[in-house]
Amino acid sequence: MADTILLEIVTPLRKLLSKEVDEVTAPGRDGDFGVLAGHTPFLTTLRPGEIVYKKGSETAVLAVSGGYAEVLPDKTTILVDAAETEAEINTEAARAELQKAENALKALSQDDPAYAQAVAFARAMVEQGYMVITGAGEGIMRAAQEGAGRERSFGVNIELPFEQVPNAFIHEDPKLIACKYFFTRKLIFVKESHALALFPGGWGTMDEGFEVLTLQQTGKSAPMPIVFVDAPGGTYWTEWREYNVRHLLDRGLISPEDMDLFLITDRPEVAVQEIVSFYKNYHSSRYVHERLVFRLNHPVPDWLLKDINRDFADLLSEGAFESGGALPEERNESDLIHLPRLLFWFNRKNLGRLRQLINTLNRAY
Repeated sequence: MADTILLEIVTPLRKLLSKEVDEVTAPGRDGDFGVLAGHTPFLTTLRPGEIVYKKGSETAVLAVSGGYAEVLPDKTTILVDAAETEAEINTEAARAELQKAENALKALSQDDPAYAQAVAFARAMVEQGYMVITGAGEGIMRAAQEGAGRERSFGVNIELPFEQVPNAFIHEDPKLIACKYFFTRKLIFVKESHALALFPGGWGTMDEGFEVLTLQQTGKSAPMPIVFVDAPGGTYWTEWREYNVRHLLDRGLISPEDMDLFLITDRPEVAVQEIVSFYKNYHSSRYVHERLVFRLNHPVPDWLLKDINRDFADLLSEGAFESGGALPEERNESDLIHLPRLLFWFNRKNLGRLRQLINTLNRAY
């Protein structure tokens, strides 16, 4: 058996290395692993890190992005998106980028109005009995978890090509989850949340905001309150709204009622009240065959049922709005059986109007 192995490191642009070596250490998904001649064959993914290989007294290091490694008894092949030798790494440029990132984070300090808004909002939501879930990073995410405190915080971090360390308020907490893909993180946000609050941010904020609005508008997620919170006197979200009115609403690309799916405010207490009020009477909903069932905290009085049938008849595909109890198909939800219901055949066309119906149910109490 040979005492060496052939190490090949390949990127989309070139074969960076092809060399007989004594041993290799690589950054696996679950930790570093070592390879010697005669190793059992296996295939694994790699995380960003360092490839270290040795030949006699020589030791060399390459920085690599994530990729794959195929290990055979006499050969190890590593496929990565990018790789650099020690000589190729531009340390000055790396330091400059690090300093740039640190300066950007420092700019959003505890004295920043948007930061202070997020702290106040999260603290008030915890006082209302809620927990807070964020992307676990710095900036506004850190502010929200500062306001909520570690015990009332969840974090859903994202693995990026560059290092993103969770903020101090959620770091190494068992309630911190790391996701490889953005769509997985958004799924967790939507599935596990009862409300969404967005503060001024970049494209990631826009992506998450528009995704949730689209799910609400199309009925692909359960109704929930959405609030856009600005700095005191800020125009970030009001200008965003003006863009939506001018380019979407005025062109008929969305409905006027869709604008009722969210609230814009620069006061944390108003944002909190919007969320709390949403669940004042409305509790939750589900479909039973083609019938939409609203579970409520209070029964619908006769006068309100009459008003609803008059004012929201356009939401019906057939029949009328009816008040009642749990349907037979709901009997497996023992914790919800006692709740009164509003039942109707929803046409599934106008979710903005459906939100207006929820508002009407809540205003009655």
